[in-house]
Amino acid sequence: MGAYMFDFFALDNSLLLPPKTTDAVDLLIRDHTVVKDLFEEFEKSSSRAARKKLAARALEELKIHAALEEDIFYPAVRKKVGKDIMNEADEEHHVAKLLIAELEDLNGRGDHYDAKFKVLSENVRHHIKEEENEMLPKARAVNLDFEKLGKQMLQRRQQLLNKGVPHVGEEAMVAATHSRGDSPAQAAHRKRRPAKRTA
Repeated sequence: MGAYMFDFFALDNSLLLPPKTTDAVDLLIRDHTVVKDLFEEFEKSSSRAARKKLAARALEELKIHAALEEDIFYPAVRKKVGKDIMNEADEEHHVAKLLIAELEDLNGRGDHYDAKFKVLSENVRHHIKEEENEMLPKARAVNLDFEKLGKQMLQRRQQLLNKGVPHVGEEAMVAATHSRGDSPAQAAHRKRRPAKRTA
């Protein structure tokens, strides 16, 4: 379901080429491009079925990408890049993972699904911009073997594609609330409605 082992991502999967690089930073930027392309395709599409499929692919891409950053890339560069930038990135991941869990819970249903996906795309685009303009240039200055790091990321990516991404705390948070993907207004309205009487 992911495009991670390929240099070019085609939405119809007709063209899949081996990666040209194993450089960790280049691989992250490539992932960013894949996700932004999926966001754009979602926005252009008017078909509910196509949007659901595009969103599912984007969510899977984001889950794998976040796992690679959190498990491999962020720990490798955290000290040198600085805690302020890295802590903000952590929090942006947390917000994205909450939205991803809510969207997966909705499974393409509900009148707030598209709005929720749009908010996710806006947050992720902001995160990508900050990473590419601030974090990644600082990371490049770190004395690291980015080819070796990239190979670790590709290997882990393949494991995640084969076995799936482990559950994260945000999924448990959404499950615990019995989420319906409600907006705060919808949830409040539902709570105000009187219970149906049974005879």
